[in-house]
Amino acid sequence: MHPTPASRQPHHASLTTLAAIAAILAVLFLCLSCGPAGFGLPDWKTVSGAALMELRLSRLVTGFFVGAGLAASGTALQAVLRNPLAEPYVLGVSSGGALGAALVIVLGLAAFHSFVLPLGAFVAASLTLVWVWLLAHRVGGEYRPTVLILTGVVVGSIVSSLLLLLLTFAPTRAVHGVTWWLLGNLQSTSWRLLGTAGFLIALSILSLFLEARTLNVLVLGKDRAYHAGVRLRVEVPLILGAATLASAAAVALSGVIGFVGLIVPHAVRRLFGANHRTLIPWAACVGGVFLVVCDTLSRCVVPPYEIPVGVITSLCGGPFFLYLLCSKQHGGKASSS
Repeated sequence: MHPTPASRQPHHASLTTLAAIAAILAVLFLCLSCGPAGFGLPDWKTVSGAALMELRLSRLVTGFFVGAGLAASGTALQAVLRNPLAEPYVLGVSSGGALGAALVIVLGLAAFHSFVLPLGAFVAASLTLVWVWLLAHRVGGEYRPTVLILTGVVVGSIVSSLLLLLLTFAPTRAVHGVTWWLLGNLQSTSWRLLGTAGFLIALSILSLFLEARTLNVLVLGKDRAYHAGVRLRVEVPLILGAATLASAAAVALSGVIGFVGLIVPHAVRRLFGANHRTLIPWAACVGGVFLVVCDTLSRCVVPPYEIPVGVITSLCGGPFFLYLLCSKQHGGKASSS
């Protein structure tokens, strides 16, 4: 007897999963072995080699956590807002987190404890999200993704202006540090900060994974979600809160890095399907690997100079954003004709 398609499908899925895991581990090892001086792992037996290895490992772990948080956040926001162009920056969440973290740096509060920087970013990002949510409800009267997006863009612009105002009056030394941080920097200041932010990102991804069923229903529209028993006033804020926590912790750890939450969900959706129970964990894994690869390129393309990793992701994400925008516009014309 020949195996039925149903019996072949789980086998095919397991092979795809194993191949993807093997590819991720191989790429991470290659990135760990790459440096401005060439390819190869440093000699752990020497003091300089051990320091270099710790530096590379710190950047790899930081990049993986930050990329995972941004990708999972973008995946959830695209489902909640039903917009393929959505990412953490759309709702002003990243701008709010950047303002909070920059304020902590300028005031010199980051030196007190490793938890202060992600806490400042999360508080500011949460306040920004609450502001967006209240304004959107005041304008739209109910949960409407289009109104939420437009409100987020406006609020994000206001928050970005406040950030520039803060940098205008900040000391020169603080301005230099914040400016480099705003361009994206995966060099974590301490393992304690990395552990704190990494825990918050992992907690957020787990929360989004547990809301996978809700995300699957929200993609179908507000009315179907309501008839499916989704409590929009409860579960939508919970999802937005988890996405905010992930992006705020990522911003606090690495600065502002764009387009990861836009590119990765679309790529993973084509590989593993649209079920968020599968999409959320794979988006996190692929997002982490993507950012680690971008960071490796930023260090190795033009040695001894280092390009901010946010520049690399923007160079990748800008054309991809335009492609999605043109595809959406073309699809809209085709459907209306």
